[in-house]
Amino acid sequence: MADLDGKHAIVTGGGRGIGAAVAAALREAGARVTIMGRTRMPGAWIECDVADPASVKLAFAQAGPASILVNNAGQADAAPFLKTNLELWHRMLDVNLTGTFLCTQAALPGMVAARFGRIVNIASMAGLEGFSHVSAYCASKHGVVGLTRALARELAREPITVNAVCPGYVETDMVKKAVANLMARGGSEAEARARLGTILQPAEVADAVVRLCRTDSQVTGEAIVLGDMGA
Repeated sequence: MADLDGKHAIVTGGGRGIGAAVAAALREAGARVTIMGRTRMPGAWIECDVADPASVKLAFAQAGPASILVNNAGQADAAPFLKTNLELWHRMLDVNLTGTFLCTQAALPGMVAARFGRIVNIASMAGLEGFSHVSAYCASKHGVVGLTRALARELAREPITVNAVCPGYVETDMVKKAVANLMARGGSEAEARARLGTILQPAEVADAVVRLCRTDSQVTGEAIVLGDMGA
């Protein structure tokens, strides 16, 4: 897969979990990687709050043109619908959906000028199905999938692909939170994990991302499903 030599990749939220695995896999494939996020990292790191237009504009100006953008930064909070307040609702939409929109708008002009681009949005199976107690998160990720498909069609005549990767549960802090929530309702950690179904490793998601970023990939407008969301 080492065909990305000389390509500049930007990974948002690349400091840990899926983002860190994606950044590592892109480097292994030969890309020069810039990580954007709010947690300081060694190496090529730029501070960026993806929900803040001014922060995004400054960060992408500092980073320079990129051939690859992986919109990974995101948040997930759970609450019953009637206890989902406006603050939670806006936070899910601002980070997960508006953040993807802002970063893509910032990166796309350089891709159009270079006549090459790969945009991969880290969505979720919650962007394709509905799950209880995460209505705001589901709405935001459905938005990401819709944005992915719409932009892929708009760019169909350009040598730029736009795809979404939609994993189920991945072994990250989000899984730890989900397990803790299930255990709070009764049961052991093993039982809670069993209810979550297949739990992917971040490297498995990263592998799917790199495949979509390959220079010979023609896949666009797809929502690639990985794993399942359990019971």
